[in-house]
Amino acid sequence: MRKGEFSRSGTLLLLLGLSLPALAAPDPSISKRPPVSPIRASKIVLVGDSTTAVQGGWGPAFCARHVSSFLACVNLARGGRSTYNYRAEGSWDIALHEMRPGPYQDVYVLVQFGHNDQPGKPGRSTDLQREFPGNLRAYVREIRAAGARPVLLTPLTRRQFSDGRLVDDLAPWAEATRRVAAELQVPLVDLHARSTAAVQGMGPVQAMRFAQARPAPQQVVAAQAGSTIGMAPVTPAATPAAATVQANAAAEPMGTPKEAFDYTHLGTEGAGFFAAIVADELARAVPELRRNLIP
Repeated sequence: MRKGEFSRSGTLLLLLGLSLPALAAPDPSISKRPPVSPIRASKIVLVGDSTTAVQGGWGPAFCARHVSSFLACVNLARGGRSTYNYRAEGSWDIALHEMRPGPYQDVYVLVQFGHNDQPGKPGRSTDLQREFPGNLRAYVREIRAAGARPVLLTPLTRRQFSDGRLVDDLAPWAEATRRVAAELQVPLVDLHARSTAAVQGMGPVQAMRFAQARPAPQQVVAAQAGSTIGMAPVTPAATPAAATVQANAAAEPMGTPKEAFDYTHLGTEGAGFFAAIVADELARAVPELRRNLIP
């Protein structure tokens, strides 16, 4: 509004018995702002296989439900990867890029492998005695060299049973991970110990609810008798063992797992259950993260 227009408007208001509105006093919440305290944000990078990955793993539930807004969470786990091919294909280079501190106070790298390091997976399997622990040591060294902080996780259990007992086929890989963590003084999240105890406690039928899809009727019947079975057709020539064992190499392919029933990958309920365990164990293993972890 120009000066003359303002004057005429003011005269009109006076003739009408009205007054010009008084100028508002400055808002003290704007004019007297206190000094700003810089935030202290950190970051978590998840590295591993399908049991951590975006589809089929606990990682998405962990990042979505168990970290505060002061803790960024990046899931770089990929299905079908072992300590060998995760590096060989270049996924590790991407992870190293994410480890750069930048504006973050600290970067924590959670590493979980084992499922695809087992025998019978061409292009993925590693030697348990030398290569698997050697690869874990290399990851730890390079995480530290990048200025980040490593955390090792023992592998999540599978949910296969025989005569009512959990088939703990990943125990040697879990123990190898524990030894490397102790040797290099790395914080350890013993997901294998917690998950085996939990799954054994709930039994084969209840553990089925953690899968991505519903089991077939014959799988439920077998679980009710105490043993889990795969979906390979059973012929008269098949042995009893063949009828009660799922081919894990076939059920755990390279890439994103299909939403099918198996005893390894996780659906929504399974991801939420084990993500809570990871958060709880991580708060114990790395106390400085506790304030930014949501139980």
